[in-house]
Amino acid sequence: MTDLAPIMEKTHEWASKYANKKGFILNPDEEMLHMVIEGLSRNKHEHGKQYCPCRLRTGDETEDRKIICPCVYHEDEIKNEGNCHCSLFFRV
Repeated sequence: MTDLAPIMEKTHEWASKYANKKGFILNPDEEMLHMVIEGLSRNKHEHGKQYCPCRLRTGDETEDRKIICPCVYHEDEIKNEGNCHCSLFFRV
């Protein structure tokens, strides 16, 4: 099994910077945040892209590009629901 720790650290750093830049916060539930960061990191390691762990890849590169985090849906979800579907980013 691959040690995902270095990838997870970079993913968490990226997510924090992105959230700050966009005026979001990361999930305040540390356990849930860890699970999402781990899923993103695993997808990055296994598939070469940071696919949202809460969405299924179709195998169609054009369609799957939409679910690379931050996915094309996240801003509307945060605006309408308070957080993105994966519960990584939350509205302040």
